[in-house]
Amino acid sequence: MDILTWAALSVDEQKAALQRSPLIGDSGLEQSVRAIVDAVASRGDAALKEFNQKFDGFNSANIDSLRLSESEISAASARVSAELKAAIAQAMANIDVFHSAQQFRPIDIETQTGVRCELRSEPIEKVGLYIPGGSAPLISTVMMLALPAKIAGCEKRVLVSPPPINDAIVYAANACGITEIYQVGGAQAIAALAFGTESIPSVDKIFGPGNRYVTEAKRLVSQDSRCTVSIDMPAGPSEVLVIADSDANAQFIAADLLSQAEHGPDSQVILVTDSEPLAQAVNQALESQLAALPRQEIAATALKGSRTILVKDMQEAALVSNRYGPEHLIIQTRFPRDVLKHIRAAGSVFLGAYTPESVGDYASGTNHVLPTYGYSRAVSSLSLADFSRRFTVQESSAKGLLGLGQAVMTLASNELLDAHKNAVAIRLASLKD
Repeated sequence: MDILTWAALSVDEQKAALQRSPLIGDSGLEQSVRAIVDAVASRGDAALKEFNQKFDGFNSANIDSLRLSESEISAASARVSAELKAAIAQAMANIDVFHSAQQFRPIDIETQTGVRCELRSEPIEKVGLYIPGGSAPLISTVMMLALPAKIAGCEKRVLVSPPPINDAIVYAANACGITEIYQVGGAQAIAALAFGTESIPSVDKIFGPGNRYVTEAKRLVSQDSRCTVSIDMPAGPSEVLVIADSDANAQFIAADLLSQAEHGPDSQVILVTDSEPLAQAVNQALESQLAALPRQEIAATALKGSRTILVKDMQEAALVSNRYGPEHLIIQTRFPRDVLKHIRAAGSVFLGAYTPESVGDYASGTNHVLPTYGYSRAVSSLSLADFSRRFTVQESSAKGLLGLGQAVMTLASNELLDAHKNAVAIRLASLKD
């Protein structure tokens, strides 16, 4: 990777050094995805079957339903190895523990005498879970979405994934309590969840990562007046930023960088360090490790859009990281928690030499559905709260209104909203009778 010295860069060069892949946001993409969304909205299952054939080479005309039957789920589950089932069980246990600990605690307080305010939470009734397939079927994403949805109490949990669905995806979904599984992927699957079709029910909120077509489809349906659906978060290609000092292990860092680079050619990895010898050692380790990877061509393309940034110290490293706002942030330094104190923007943070990003991706218990493309500066990582909606309750007694009414009327009067003022005044007048 190219090595840049942060202090030697101009303001514009620093900005350029933190730029993401240009593959996001081209106008042709929006037009292509909009055409797919419109086709599904108007033609339902017929459009889905056509797109299954066109994009995935899957002939849906020869199957009875886009939905997997109980027998198909059982058969797929039986083909999964005992070793993989054990790994899924261990990951599920940790994810369950961490997300169960996030259960909402209601607030019920009296803000002043006779005025009671509450904050309550209820699960989102219908959720759609998108699981990428393609060259890397994301079994782990099933657990990251399906378990929190189940713990939160979402009544209808619908899973979609490109056909033919990987057996382990089907097994993990079933193990997490998902019985409604549909063989459809890409932008067309997002449209189906948003609008509903003859087979697939519409949902209230759509979750899950995907390629740029899926990401664009999520954006479009969330802004479409023909449906009412929300999405989990904006997302783009996967990314990692590693903060390392001279004590860090170059082989470990190279392995972490490549673990993200292999996701896709538009993934991005960045090393921020105060040690030029380490930066050189990491480049050498990247070269040797890359040669042994089955997905080396994908990773090599991603590395072309990646770089190393030299900083004067760890405080400046944190500053650079905060400006970038990485999806994944690895802090491999002598005292990682000292650096953590300065971190303000990251989807998920991994501390120390023995916490590779892979553990969070699969089995530590935290969620791996994270904001990318700099959105971590304002958007949080997925949690149990995302599967619920919060609402407030207020109750005022006659005594409470007597104590609060004048302030409300004064504020309403100054906003020139006389009907608001009158709604209070008429009640106060009744209390004098």
